Amino acid sequence: MSRFAWLSAMGAALWRYVRSAPFTFAWLAVLFVTTAIQRSLTPVELDEVLGQRSTNIANLTHDPFRVLVTSLFWIDGEVWLPYLVLFCLFHVPAERWLGPVRWFVVGFSAHVIATYLSQGALEYAIRQGATSPSMVDVRDIGVSYFLAAIGGVLTYHIARPWRWLYLAGVVVVFGVPLLTHVTFTGIGHALSALIGLAWYPITRGCPAPQWNPSEIPGRLRARLRRVGRS
Repeated sequence: MSRFAWLSAMGAALWRYVRSAPFTFAWLAVLFVTTAIQRSLTPVELDEVLGQRSTNIANLTHDPFRVLVTSLFWIDGEVWLPYLVLFCLFHVPAERWLGPVRWFVVGFSAHVIATYLSQGALEYAIRQGATSPSMVDVRDIGVSYFLAAIGGVLTYHIARPWRWLYLAGVVVVFGVPLLTHVTFTGIGHALSALIGLAWYPITRGCPAPQWNPSEIPGRLRARLRRVGRS
């Protein structure tokens, strides 16, 4: 196979991959743009922009719908590449498996519910004097609650017995940190993962087969043979 033919084949394969999860990659494209915008702002401007889009107590009280939506299109930081990796690992297979509508329902419901519950816990802590009243304006943006819910629901996409190993990983990632240091974001992540797990009924009837890690070596060998013949 010539270099041109190989590059053409890789490009076609990449395009098929992107088209298999269009909403995930459209979301990533928006995050790429907003991350680039972040880098062009001064620290004061950045604090103002992110503060206006934070799902904190103050914003949820005065303009909940706007901040719940806009917070999904900004990340708290200037590094986009890790989100590309995480979206490919979790959102891409979830969107392909569940379809765009069910994928969105799982993720956005967790984003909303976990935000309100975690901020409610924070408000209670403020009223009890356990934390500073200034936390009503704390910065809280990003895609992590949506991502945690998708990570939870993907448990049902994995064939047994690998499913239980994956589920143990979910518990370790989202549950163990709460044993050592409780934060409102940690509570939100754990709640989001639980909400994802609670969405088991929505996964029933999905046409895509379960993912079985034991089949990976055989599939790789088959692909290598096809490449060798071409």
